[in-house]
Amino acid sequence: MAAGLTYIMFVALSRAMSETNYGQFAFGFSLATILAIAASMGQQIAILRFWPEENGKNDINKAKRSLQSGWAIVILASIAVSISLIIVALIGGAIGDGITSFIYIIAAATLIMPLAMVEYGGSALRAQESIWVALTPRDVLWRASVPTTVWVLFFYGIELTGTQALLLSSFILSLVMAIQFIIAHKVGFYNKISFSFLKSYWSERGKISLWFFISTAIDTAALNVDIILVGLFISVESAGLYFNAFKTAGLMTLFMWAITLVIAPIVAKHYHAGEMKKAQAVTSFCAWAGFAFSVGIFIIFIFFGDLLLSLFGDSYANGKTILLLLSAGLLIDAATGPTRIVMMMTGLEKAYVAIFGTTMMLSFIVMLFIIPIYGVLGAAIVNMLARIVAQTAIAFWTKKKIGISTTLWGFWTLPKGLKDKN
Repeated sequence: MAAGLTYIMFVALSRAMSETNYGQFAFGFSLATILAIAASMGQQIAILRFWPEENGKNDINKAKRSLQSGWAIVILASIAVSISLIIVALIGGAIGDGITSFIYIIAAATLIMPLAMVEYGGSALRAQESIWVALTPRDVLWRASVPTTVWVLFFYGIELTGTQALLLSSFILSLVMAIQFIIAHKVGFYNKISFSFLKSYWSERGKISLWFFISTAIDTAALNVDIILVGLFISVESAGLYFNAFKTAGLMTLFMWAITLVIAPIVAKHYHAGEMKKAQAVTSFCAWAGFAFSVGIFIIFIFFGDLLLSLFGDSYANGKTILLLLSAGLLIDAATGPTRIVMMMTGLEKAYVAIFGTTMMLSFIVMLFIIPIYGVLGAAIVNMLARIVAQTAIAFWTKKKIGISTTLWGFWTLPKGLKDKN
């Protein structure tokens, strides 16, 4: 439901805005998303790992300190990143065509803190096995409120600029984040903010947190950097087309994404308890369920991809080839299962950074040369090939190092099974 609302949000914005304004929104949104993940400093993954791990050791106080310190890191980093982006925009305006041409970048900066905080807050609640309280405010309320507000304004003759759409998104997300805090408190989940234990937390968990940070930054970059490069080297209008094709292709990952939200703390719990058979069973179920859904959506794209893209506007219907290329990469991604989350929960975060990160960084470098020549088509081809290579490599490494097969093949290892550690 949440991912569906995300798609509807972008369709609604695209329909209610000009191509240039929507392109600025798409560029700014992708930029804010990357920087928000950077501002999270890996804490949204760290708490999913540390909370069940420390609770499994009956050290609830340490788990609470980890959660509080995670909040402190996210808040401080968000402020620093937001201010840095604003300074960059002001400098760009001073040496360029004036601040008005960079004003949507400043608007994007206001979205960084709400995105980072709601991401960490959701993870903190998911670690406590809350799904509805963790995800409903952002994934339902926010993603439903933004397009509704945009269309109400459009009905009264008010067409938002890219800057205004970004500011509106930031304002509404801040409101729903406050709602999340209130609900979590009333339901009884632990979600307090404190700077008191930050120093001790960072001295103990700082190194591994940096690995989580790098891994999440790389993963987010893989979903957004090519959009930004298209906007920089071609035009914001082309960035809008590529953005729409990418978001449409992302519909293939709906089921896999939803399942991984649930299984992350479960995998951590079983693995650190030495229950390898259960960890493999959960992973195999996730792989097959996600892949089956992805195949169905891919078939729909083959026959109706242009129709789906036309929902954003008639001018976007010619992006079907881009859609199919991006979708092919995501189909192989689905076949390799929930490899990333398994690696994060089982101590393979360094390997993830080395393998997936190196592959994607090389693809970004290639794009610097390909996009100016071949445009959005070149970006889509490089993205597809890089994703196939990276996902296959990390799935192989996970099987080799911890014995858990995250791919479709893992289902056939269940009868033989893994030996529990304890």
